[in-house]
Amino acid sequence: MTAMSGLPDRDPLPTYLAPVPKRIEDLGLRFVWLVVAINLAGTAFGFWFYRHQFAETATVMWPFVPDSPVATLLIALAFAAWKLGYEQPWLTALAFFGNVILGLWTPYTLLAFYETYSAQTHPLMFQFLFWSHLAMVVQAFVLHRITDFPVWAVAVALLWYGVDLVVDYFIPVVGDPHHTTIPVPRDEPMFLAADALGVIAAGETAFTLLALFLALSIRIRKLETGAVPTR
Repeated sequence: MTAMSGLPDRDPLPTYLAPVPKRIEDLGLRFVWLVVAINLAGTAFGFWFYRHQFAETATVMWPFVPDSPVATLLIALAFAAWKLGYEQPWLTALAFFGNVILGLWTPYTLLAFYETYSAQTHPLMFQFLFWSHLAMVVQAFVLHRITDFPVWAVAVALLWYGVDLVVDYFIPVVGDPHHTTIPVPRDEPMFLAADALGVIAAGETAFTLLALFLALSIRIRKLETGAVPTR
C-alpha cells in the first residue's frame, strides 16, 4: 500500500527487522534518485578499486570478483525500478542480500586485520571503506518498504550469494579463490586456530545466513500482520 505522502507504508516490524527510524526511511525514499546516484558512484569507484584483481583473475570469473560494487549496483537498480513503478522482487532480494553481506563483511575484515590494514591504508581511506560499507547495511534495511520478500525471490538471492560464497572460499572453479584480496597470506595463523582464509570465510558465511534469516523473518512478519495476503 501507498501512504498519502506517496511513499509505501511502513509495516509494523520489530526493531531488529526495521532498525532504521521511519523518518530516515522516508527521507531516503523521497530522495531516492540521489540514493541511486550515490550508489552508482560507489559502484564506479568499486570497479576502479578492483582493477588490479581483475587483471589477475580469469575473465570468466570476473562476475565473482567485485562483490561490493555489484551490491551497490543491485540496490541502485532495485530502487530505480521501484521508483519507475516496476519493482522486481528478485532484484530487491539480491540487493538486500548483497548490501547486508558485503556491508558487514568489509568492516569485519578491516577489523580482523586491523594492524595490517591500518599500516598499509591511508587513514581516510580506511575510514571511508569502513563507514561507507556500514551505510550499505542501513540502506538494505529500507528495502522492506518496497518489497514483501516472496520466498522465490529470496531463493534467487540465496542461490547467487551461495554460489559466490563457494567460489570465493571453497571451490574456486578457475584459478585461486575469488574473495577480495586481503593483506596477509591466506594460511596466516589467526585466532581460534583458524587461518586468514578461514576467518574471512566464516564472516561471509555468517552474514549470508543472517541475510537469509532477516529476509524470511520480514516475510513471515508481514504475513502475520496481514501486510501480505496469504496464498
